[in-house]
This record gives sequence, C-alpha cells and structure tokens, in this order.
Amino acid sequence: MNPRLIAISGSRKGTVFALTENDISVGREAANTIWLNELSVSRRHSVIKVGPGRTGETENSLQPDQETVQARPPRDPEIESPQFTLLDLDSYNGTFVNGVPIKEQVLKDGDQISVGDAVLLFLLHDKIEGVEGSSEPDEDNLITRSTVRLRNEDALYLRPDRVSTELPPTARLARDLNTLLKISRSLSSTLNLTDLYNTLFKLIHEVIPTERQAILLTDQDDEKFDSLRGWTSRTGPDDSIKISKTVTTQVLREGVALLSNDLFDAAGLDEAVSLLETPVCSVLCVPLITFGKSRGVIYLDTSHAASRFDEGHLQLLTAIAGIAASAFDNARHCEWIANENQRLQKEIGIEHQMIGESEVMRAVYQFIGKAAPSEATVLIRGESGTGKELAAHAIHGNSRRSAKPFIAINGATLSETLLESELFGHERGAFTGAIAQKRGKLEIANGGTLFLDEVGELTPLIQAKLLRVIQEREFERVGSATPIKTDVRIVAATNKNLEQAVSDGTFRQDLYFRLNVVTLTMPPLRERRDDIQLLARYFVSVFSKKCKRRVQGISSEARALLRAYDWPGNVRELQNVIERAVVLGSSDMITQDDLSETLYETGNNTLQLTQYHEQVKDAKCSIIIKALEESGGNYTEAAKRLGLLPTNLHRLVRSLNLRESLKNQGSP
Repeated sequence: MNPRLIAISGSRKGTVFALTENDISVGREAANTIWLNELSVSRRHSVIKVGPGRTGETENSLQPDQETVQARPPRDPEIESPQFTLLDLDSYNGTFVNGVPIKEQVLKDGDQISVGDAVLLFLLHDKIEGVEGSSEPDEDNLITRSTVRLRNEDALYLRPDRVSTELPPTARLARDLNTLLKISRSLSSTLNLTDLYNTLFKLIHEVIPTERQAILLTDQDDEKFDSLRGWTSRTGPDDSIKISKTVTTQVLREGVALLSNDLFDAAGLDEAVSLLETPVCSVLCVPLITFGKSRGVIYLDTSHAASRFDEGHLQLLTAIAGIAASAFDNARHCEWIANENQRLQKEIGIEHQMIGESEVMRAVYQFIGKAAPSEATVLIRGESGTGKELAAHAIHGNSRRSAKPFIAINGATLSETLLESELFGHERGAFTGAIAQKRGKLEIANGGTLFLDEVGELTPLIQAKLLRVIQEREFERVGSATPIKTDVRIVAATNKNLEQAVSDGTFRQDLYFRLNVVTLTMPPLRERRDDIQLLARYFVSVFSKKCKRRVQGISSEARALLRAYDWPGNVRELQNVIERAVVLGSSDMITQDDLSETLYETGNNTLQLTQYHEQVKDAKCSIIIKALEESGGNYTEAAKRLGLLPTNLHRLVRSLNLRESLKNQGSP
C-alpha cells in the first residue's frame, strides 16, 4: 500500500501528498498538513483520519444482504489495511467526493475529492490492476562486441540547442525532424492504448528498417514489466515475438539507450535461445522516461545484415521515446480511471441522484436496493417536495427494466378526460379534437416503468381502469374495444392519507391493496436536519454555475437559519431558497440577508433573529445612502468607495428597496 493524494487541479496541480500521519488536515492555512493556497478553500477545510481497517461490508453499502466481491492484493490476514475517513470541518463551500457533497465518508481507491477549486485524487494501491499482459520476455544472454550506449541528456534531438550546431543539414535530418513532428501530432490526439501502440509501430517502421518491434511497460513500482505489445513487418501486431530480456532489463534499470550490432559473432550466442530461433544481427532498445523514471522500453531488432541500425537510428528512436513516454502515461492513466469508474459503480450497489447521509436516508437507499430488482408494485409516500420522483427514478434505474422507458404522469394536474387520454391513449374520432390515433403512457412505457404521481387524486373512473391494468395487464384506448397487452411496472406516489381516503369512500379499497404491496416513506427535511447543509452546498454549486456567479459558500449565520427552519416545502423549498439567494446575493458568500424572510418566522429565537436582521438591513441602507450622497449620486464612484462593482451596488439598491428613499433625497 502507498496511500497518497495527487492534486489534479488547482494551484498545487501535480503535487503528491503522502498520507503518513494519523490526522491529515487540509486547508488554506500554512499549518495544515496539505496546504492549498486557494481563496475558495477554508482555513481549516477538512481532515482525513486514519483508523484501523474494517472487514465485511463498507459503511456506505446500500445492499447489506449482498456480498461485495472485489479483487484485492494478497495481504497478511492478521494485518488490516488502514481506513481513511474524510470529514468536512464545517467549511464554507463544502467538501465533495466524486461530485457529491459529504460530511463524513470513508475513502476508496480512486475517489476524487473537491476542496474549493482544488481536486485531489485519492490512491491507495501502487499496482494498476487489470493491465493487459502478454508473453513474458524470454531469458537470454546477449553479449556483443559492438555496443553503443546513449544517455537521455546526450540525445541530440532532445536538445534543440544542439541540433542546429552538431547536426549537418542533410536530407536524413529533414526526414527525421518531419517524422518527429508527425509522431508528436499523432500521439497527442490518441488516448486509447491499442491505437497508441499500433500508431507508434507503423510510424517507427516508416523511418527505421526494423523487422520486429516491442513496447514493454512497467508496473507502478517501476521494477518489472507487466505488459508487452509486439509487431512484425510481415504480420503486423504479434505479441508472441521473442526479445532479449537482458537488454530490456538493463535499459529499464539504467535508463540508458543501447545499440548492439554483429550479434552473429557474439560470444555465448549458443545460449540465447530466442536469438537462435530468429538470427538477430542488430538490436536497438531505448527507455521510456517520464519525470526522471523509466516507465518502459521500446525494443527493435532485425536479421538483415544490410539493414543494421546505426547511431542515427539510435538518436531518432531516443527522441521518439521521449515523445511517446508521456503519451503512454496519459493513456494508461485514462484507462485506469475508466476501469476504476466501472469498479466503483459496481461497488456502490445502486445508482441514484438523491443527496443525504443521515440514518433515515441510508434506510431509503437500503430499501431501494432491495425493492428495485423485484417486479413488485411500489407505493412511495411522503410530503410534497421530499423527492418521491427521484426515488422512483432510482427504483427504475436499478431494476432489470432500466434500459426501457421511465414514464411519469401526474394525476392531479389533468382533468379526468385528458388524464384518461394521456394514460390509455385514444383512437381517431373518439371525441372532439381527436384528429389522430394517440398512444397512451401505458403503451409507451411497455417493458419499463410507469410512475403515477399524486395517485390519491385519481377519479373513480381512472381508478377502475388502473385496477384492471394491474390485475389483467391489459387496457383499451379511449374509443376502442380492442384490448392491448402491456408489460409495465407501476410505481405510485402520494402525499395523501390513502387509508383515510378508503374510509371516506374516495379511493377504492381493492386498488389500495394492489398498490400498497411494497411501501417506501420519504422522510421530510425536518427529520433529516443533518442533510440540510449538504443539500444547500449542492444547490449553491449548481446555481452558481447556472447563473455564472462565483459563490464561495454559506456563512455560519445563514447555515444556522437553514438548520433552524422547519421546511414545510421540504427539499424543493430549500432548493428555491438557495436559488433566490444565489441570484439576488451581492457578495461571494451566501449570508442570512440573502435568505427569504420566511426563514426568520420559525424557531425559539424568532424575535432575536428578526431584530438582528432588521438592524443589519438598516446599517446597509445607511452606508449605501451616505456613499451615494458623498459621490453626488454617481453609482460608479459610490461603488468604488464601498469596494463594490457598480452592478452589485445596483442590485443592493433594488433588493433593499432604496429607490424611493434615494428619490426623496434627490439622488437618481
């Protein structure tokens, strides 16, 4: 294990932070273990705590009954790998893991941590799993009497200042430089490893008379080769070619390019089995070096004595390797990230767009993980704005029907006639205005999921028809007597008390029993107050990008107000409050003055908060009026005095309703 963080964006981009301490603090203060000099980062933003590892299921598992199988490197069963837990220290703009705001989360290999504008990649293991390997290079003893060694610092093409002074202008030089330009352009636009190998093999063959080529890449420890790709001038790609392990190992270890000729006369050749099978007379091998380390080698050989390699080929191949090394690094990194994304998605258990880490939300995730794979009808209950449709999407997305349509229809927004037509479809001429045949939602959703929102508002006629669909799996279009078979899963939602509706006779009892097979209750926001801050940070991030206005975070006073409020409109109301604050706010921080007046009408300290709010508002008004008076009504000058942009000053005047006061005092 080699736990570390790599900065992949921000002012510390490219820096590697080793996680060797028990508590690793992250923040803008220089005293932090990981110092990120970014204005968007809080002084003490977050901390990574190192604790003993855990066996069995992860804390975030959404399907506790399902065993998680994951490839792991061999380890001593008595020594548990440490567990790294990321905690947000009540930062202004939050800590995100893989794009989702968190309060506390156990990190997994490959997680991306966003701290303000900085993004850090968490890596736990050294070795990249799953890299394609090929036949291991054969062991042989290559001893030649004609060997040229070339260090990278002596390579002429890697030193532009020496090319013009030490290389005479010849046709070969022009061709070589043109080849390097062509290779640079080709490799810079290729991120697929297979395409990268094939492109490089073909380009090398155009300028160097080689019969066989191989590219060997190392593992993450840079100690041994873990992949080999081969190519021959006759057959093209061929991973079974024989190469010299002695040469490739020496080049990798020393980081020095080698050119060896006259192999037929070499002593000890009778022991070199691979070279006896293919009578090689010339070998060229150069290292792939990035950041001062050898990441692999390019190996060429030929059996034609008339086509032996020379020092010009050695110089050219060394320059090609200098270009290709970074390209291979980038391609392998992209491939590893793609593999990690696939692995992590499998580990998550279910996919969803809901945000929350509270106990009640964990119970929701566990329910979805168990209910989604079944075909049972699901009834989602909860107050308006709690995310019932998001839960329905998650049930569909994690079911066997995920590739089929998810169709939603609201039973409270349409009249009975329109709802009947929308749900079941109609034939041409079925009623006035039916000028063509129309397929209904049930028909369109065939094979998928139909989400019936506000099912408690359905009329008796629609209830009766829906009951038949659930029982018989068939229906008729309006104006037709021909039954249509359907294979659709029903997920219904309501904020009404259906038991009371059944008792009052406004909802069919038999339909209630058909719908109430598996029930999920979405918790109101006031019962999951620990999630309010996470949701608020997420909405700030979304709307600041949408409005193209930079918002650093939410002040502590504003967060206290958000937490104290009861949120009768639940998550939807919180979303609207944050959007309003981002749009109307005048600074780079969401303050309590930017929040809706409604938030001051709840809690035990309503009077105290309201008085404070009014006093702050009055102070703002006085400061702005005074600045405008001193500047003679010139907004640009007043904004300069206040340290604001003129547009922000105009916005403050509007939000504080100062137009009338300024007119009375003679200001424009």
